[in-house]
Amino acid sequence: MIPLPTRPRSHAARRALALGGAAALAVGLAVPLGASAAAAAPEEPLGLAGSQLYVNPWSTTLEAAQSLSGQARDDAQLLGSIPSADWFTSGTPAEVEAAVDAVVTAAAAQGRMPLLVAYNLPFRDCAQYSAGGAAGTAEYLAWIDGFAAGIGDRPAAVILEPDGLGIIPHYVTLDGVAEWCQPAEVPADTAAADRFAQLNGAVDAIGALPAASVYLDGTGSSWLNVGEISDRLLKGGVERADGFFLNASNYQFTANSTAFGTWISQCIAYVTQVNPGDFGSCGNQYWAGGPANNWGGDWPAGFGGALSPYGEWSADAADPALDTSGVQSRYELILGGVEPTTRFVIDTSRNGLGPWQYPVGVYPAHEDWCNPPDRGLGLRPDTTTGVALVDAYLWIKVPGESDGKCYRGTTGPLDPERGMEDPAAGQWFVEQARELIALANPPIAPLDCHVDWVADGDARAFSATVRLSGAVPDRWTLAFAVPEDQQVTKATRATVSQQSDVVAVAGAAKRTGNAPDTVVHAKGAVTTPWQFLLGGRACTS
Repeated sequence: MIPLPTRPRSHAARRALALGGAAALAVGLAVPLGASAAAAAPEEPLGLAGSQLYVNPWSTTLEAAQSLSGQARDDAQLLGSIPSADWFTSGTPAEVEAAVDAVVTAAAAQGRMPLLVAYNLPFRDCAQYSAGGAAGTAEYLAWIDGFAAGIGDRPAAVILEPDGLGIIPHYVTLDGVAEWCQPAEVPADTAAADRFAQLNGAVDAIGALPAASVYLDGTGSSWLNVGEISDRLLKGGVERADGFFLNASNYQFTANSTAFGTWISQCIAYVTQVNPGDFGSCGNQYWAGGPANNWGGDWPAGFGGALSPYGEWSADAADPALDTSGVQSRYELILGGVEPTTRFVIDTSRNGLGPWQYPVGVYPAHEDWCNPPDRGLGLRPDTTTGVALVDAYLWIKVPGESDGKCYRGTTGPLDPERGMEDPAAGQWFVEQARELIALANPPIAPLDCHVDWVADGDARAFSATVRLSGAVPDRWTLAFAVPEDQQVTKATRATVSQQSDVVAVAGAAKRTGNAPDTVVHAKGAVTTPWQFLLGGRACTS
C-alpha cells in the first residue's frame, strides 16, 4: 500500500515552470556570473545510471517548510536539499503534460535527471489509503500520453505505478490463490487483464521516448515471492522497460532488496531463456534451500527455511534465517551460463534501520508499513551504485510525508503506537521527519548555513534585507529561484546576475557586525525564496 502524496498541482506546476533557466541553482553556481547557463550545464545523461539527479527547489518538501518554524522547518529544508521524486497522481492529460513539462524543463536546463512517479492507475491501492486514479483504461492511457508528452525528447526516469503489480484487483496467483483485493465495482473477469493492458500501454508510451527510462513495480523483499512477481513483471512488459523498482514507500534493508532484485532478474532469465514458464523452480525468500546448504539438510531443527526481514541478508551469514547462499547456489545450478540482465532500482528513503519489528499480539493489525516508529533515512540517492544490476538508490517515497492515518486495527482516531493522530497520507509529518533525520543510517549532517531574508514593499517592487550566518566564506555567492514575473534589479555591496528565473547575488564579508550582508531590490510581488544555496550548499532560512 503506497500512501498518496498530496500535490497541489496547479501551484506546483506554476512554481516549477518558473525554473526553466535554473541551471545555476542546483549545480552550486559553478557557472561564472554572466556565463550562459546552457553552455555550463553538464552533458545530458543517456539513462538513469550515472546521471546527476535533479533537486526541485519548489518541491512539496520545501513547500511544507514554509508553514513550519524552528527545528521542524530546518528538518524540512534539509530533506528538501536532497533529490527525491516528484509524484503525479491526477489531472487531465493536458494538466499532467504541463506539470511534467514544468519539472522536466527545469531539470533539462541543468542537465540533471528528474525522478517522476506516475501514480494514476484505475482503482489504485484497491481504494485504501491512496484511493483514486483514472476511471478506466482509455482514460488512463490518455493520461499517460499526456505524461509522456510532458517529457518529450528530454531525459527523465519514471517510476511507473507503485503497487501496480503488487495489488491487482481480482487477481489469482500462480498457486491458484484469489488475492484479497476483490472490489465489487471492478469486473472480476477483466480486472487483471485490464491492469496489464494499462501497464503495457504505459511502458510502450514512455519507452518510445528517446531519453526516458521506465521502471515497473517489483514490490519488495517481504512481499511477493520471486516467482510470483517475476511472472507479473513479465506480464506487465518489463522486457520492454528499463527494469523494475523495489521497496517503494517501505523499510526493507538495502542488502535484502539487492538480493531479492537479483533473484528476480535471475528468475526472469531462467523462465525466458532456460525453461520457459517454470516460475516454481525460482528460488525465493520464503524457502532458502539450495545446493550450498544441502537443500535445507544443514539447517538446525525447527528452522522452516524462510528468510527473516529483521536482519541483513548475506551469503555468509551465520544465522540461517539471514543466509542467502542456498538461494544463490540454486540459481547458479539452474541458470548454467545464462546471465541475468533485467536491472532495478531501490527506494532507500526510509530504510536505514530496516523494518519495524512490531510488538506481537498488541494490536489487531500491526500495519508495519504505516508510519512505523523510530525509523531512519537510508542511503542517500546515488546513480553510481557499483552493484551489479542496480541502476540507482533513489528516494521514491518523499521522506517526511505521512503514510496515512494509522489505526493498527483499532477504531482510531489515534495511532496507538505513537499516541497521536497521524497526518493524512501525503501530508507533512513533523515527528516522523525528525525521527528519520535523527536515526539516519548513514548519519546526515544538518545544514551549516542560514539566510535571514526580510522583505518589505508592495506588489510593484520590494527590497529584502539579507543576513548570512553559519559557514559563510569571505567571498560568497547566494543563489535562489524567483517567480517568473519577478526581476531582481540590484543589490547593495554585491553584484546580481539573473538568468531567466534564477538569481545569483555575489558579495564579500560584511564590513561591520550590525550591517546586513546585502539588500536585494526587485520588481514584482513580494516573495521569500523557498530555497537558498550559498556557494552551492543549501541553507536554512
